[in-house]
Amino acid sequence: MLTSISILLLFGCLTGMTTVLFGFGGGFVTVPVIYGVLTATARPGADAMHVAVATSAAVMVVNAAVATLVQWRQGRLHRAYVWPLAAFITVGAAAGSLAATLTGGTALRLLFAVYLLVTILDGVVRKGFLSVAHQPRPKPLSRGTTTLGGTGIGLVAAALGVGGSVMTVPLLRRRGLPMAEATATANPLSVPVAVAGTLVYACAPTASGAGQLGYVDLAAGAALLAGSLPTIAVARRVVGRVPDRVHSTAYIVLLIIVLIVMLAIGL
Repeated sequence: MLTSISILLLFGCLTGMTTVLFGFGGGFVTVPVIYGVLTATARPGADAMHVAVATSAAVMVVNAAVATLVQWRQGRLHRAYVWPLAAFITVGAAAGSLAATLTGGTALRLLFAVYLLVTILDGVVRKGFLSVAHQPRPKPLSRGTTTLGGTGIGLVAAALGVGGSVMTVPLLRRRGLPMAEATATANPLSVPVAVAGTLVYACAPTASGAGQLGYVDLAAGAALLAGSLPTIAVARRVVGRVPDRVHSTAYIVLLIIVLIVMLAIGL
């Protein structure tokens, strides 16, 4: 038990770092970690993947909200990209969370891995992500991207517990935003996904174990937050100092590492 808490605290620190630097809110770190811990401890009756996704969403509520406040104070948020996109992301997130509760754990793990792979290939193969010419006036989002795109982002992100930044960051990059501003703006867009997902997962009819609220593992979430929140306070001093090309490359590398880990722990 002590080992599990130590692991969660350690990866909570990594979650805080990725929240600030990449706008993840923690999903791509917390889902594999919680899934791995639950699988290793072999908790009787635990639905490891659903608990991992649900707990990830709950952790993101706090991480993304705190990071949003930090980024807003540092002047990196682009409000024109936050609203009304966030409203349509919220609608999609509610539907995605409900769909995830009706999907088997194996299918959810496969979808998580496919999502990662597609995102990695998209960032490497398509132009406009790894390097982008900064534009004084970034391109606005079209109505279709805001409505249908926002709903799709929320649907996929909430179903997999990843916050949506892996779709919003490339989207904003291809509108001309530097990496630091694209990842910063991804934080407030992760909040509605996290809130909608947490509410659905917490109220889901399931045989909750001790220390669970629906599918949300309260102890695991608390341990992750204990590591992530202090790290967010420190990491805010680093973002903006990382060269844009290094920042975008590190984003792709981290996704590759997460995919390898997810495969290694028993996809």
